[in-house]
Amino acid sequence: MTLLTAPPRKTSPEPAPARRTHRLRPVVRALSLLAALGLWQLLTTFDVQLWLRFDQFPSVTDVAGKFGERLGDGAYWQDVTDSLRRIVTGFLLAAGLGVAAGVAVGRSRWAADLIGPVLEVLRPVPAIALVPVAILLFPSNEQGIVFITFTAAFFPVLVATRHAVRALAPVWEEAVLTMGGGRWRVLASVVLPGALPGIFGGLSVGIGVSWICVISAEMISGEYGIGYRTWQDYTVIDYAGVFTGIVSIGLLGWLTSTLVELLGRRLTHWLPRREGKAGA
Repeated sequence: MTLLTAPPRKTSPEPAPARRTHRLRPVVRALSLLAALGLWQLLTTFDVQLWLRFDQFPSVTDVAGKFGERLGDGAYWQDVTDSLRRIVTGFLLAAGLGVAAGVAVGRSRWAADLIGPVLEVLRPVPAIALVPVAILLFPSNEQGIVFITFTAAFFPVLVATRHAVRALAPVWEEAVLTMGGGRWRVLASVVLPGALPGIFGGLSVGIGVSWICVISAEMISGEYGIGYRTWQDYTVIDYAGVFTGIVSIGLLGWLTSTLVELLGRRLTHWLPRREGKAGA
């Protein structure tokens, strides 16, 4: 008896134009950034005053010099550490509680009826508007800022998780139940893995909103941190220092967002991806 085996599947190589485009993407991105910096330098060097006024703006070289000074200053790194600690603490709390609440509201009518109305009333309130509430509730500014950061990230994670859970096809849950699995088995094998892409969409939004709110809270009620330092630079008319703070916030936000997206890609590696298409 002869066993017939299928010939090995040959994977077609990536088309040459697609490979070239993929290799050029970092170059294009770097050139776009350099072009923006070059335009900024020109506008500030010649004190352009059209509809917008650039005569008071620091130049790229001024900001670069100030940024270099800050890198050698221990106080700068302390501010970075303080802001990162607030972001990480608030964001991790929001991720855990947001996913838990989203799954509960998405799968349980009781949870949707009991906590859903309260959450929907609170959701439109900007997190930064809760600064007075945080001052009244918490004994220290540090705890209040973490609370603001948590609130900012919580609702994007909650909403994304709720929609992702409700969008799951019931056939997978029925299959697990048919094979004798219980509720916890369904949650671990179907609900959480199936909702992961949506959950990480909410986490990506949440980390960005967290940075917006933590910087605002530091400016309003903080005693240290990147936001506090940036506002202090503004009060003493150190515009190069202000832009150094803005650049620092942008870099830190990009770093944390990238880490969240990389973790999401790692945990959802089974998703089909189109690497050659536009996107991050």
